[in-house]
Amino acid sequence: MGVGSRLSGTDMRSRVVVARDPALRGSGSAIDDVRLLALLDRTVVNLFASGRGTGALPENSVATWQHIAKPGERVGIKVNTLGGPAMSTSAVVVDAICERLQQAGSKPADIVVWDRQTWELERAGFRIVEGGNRVQCYGSDRAGYQNAVSTWCSVSNRLSNILLRCDVLINVPILKDHELAGITLALKNIYGVISNPNQCHANGCDPSIADLNMLPEIRQRLRVTIGDATTAVYEGGPSRPGHTWPCNTLLASQDPVAIDFTGWQMIERKRSEKGLPPLAAVGRPTRFLNTAADFRHRLGSCDPRRIVLVET
Repeated sequence: MGVGSRLSGTDMRSRVVVARDPALRGSGSAIDDVRLLALLDRTVVNLFASGRGTGALPENSVATWQHIAKPGERVGIKVNTLGGPAMSTSAVVVDAICERLQQAGSKPADIVVWDRQTWELERAGFRIVEGGNRVQCYGSDRAGYQNAVSTWCSVSNRLSNILLRCDVLINVPILKDHELAGITLALKNIYGVISNPNQCHANGCDPSIADLNMLPEIRQRLRVTIGDATTAVYEGGPSRPGHTWPCNTLLASQDPVAIDFTGWQMIERKRSEKGLPPLAAVGRPTRFLNTAADFRHRLGSCDPRRIVLVET
């Protein structure tokens, strides 16, 4: 399937789902896992709705997961755990994704939840599992990186063996501002699949973000981004103690540029609400979005006229 399938319909517009549940945490601070599973169902069903209309939603939401991963395919769920417990992909969100994948026919051992460092996964609340007939969870520090270097324009780096062993990549980042790139969501989260991301941060990560996402090993595996905005970060990201808010939202798209554009707009609105200037005004413009959408890269669309925004 891959990124090339991100555009749907005759109008060739990219579909982005923004699903919210204001009661996701009830009266407390912890996410209600039952409500989260329902929110995830609503998100994925709306993304893959036949006919692309709300009247055409399939009755069985589990069946829609086979649009993402078919039984027998090895699935890598790439999370983001750099920011610690308060600023990382939620384990509750990932548990829900794993549950639905298994109900759709994926074997537990064919699913691996991963990031760069095993200790960061554990710190963020993930249970480390290697081996056995269970969902796997560990870092590239244990699996290692390819010997050869993969190159596309400005990027030359070694890819994680976890990525290369997978047939399907599900990108599950957390929505955050970023001290260099402006924001981090789908495209920037791919920095976690390479051995030396420090090489890719010059000039606000532009064009490195776009160039990295052009690597065929990534493009051929990426099926969908499910953005975790249950808690989002509008200042202090990606890893410094910052300003979070309980957004109680999931985003989903097969177009990584369109979902990043949508997340960027959400962060800008929250910054305005909090009396903070736009990211560009503080030296953090999201230049990489235009690069990723340009004629050379064509990774997706950051033109709102070419994005179908489904809010539910």
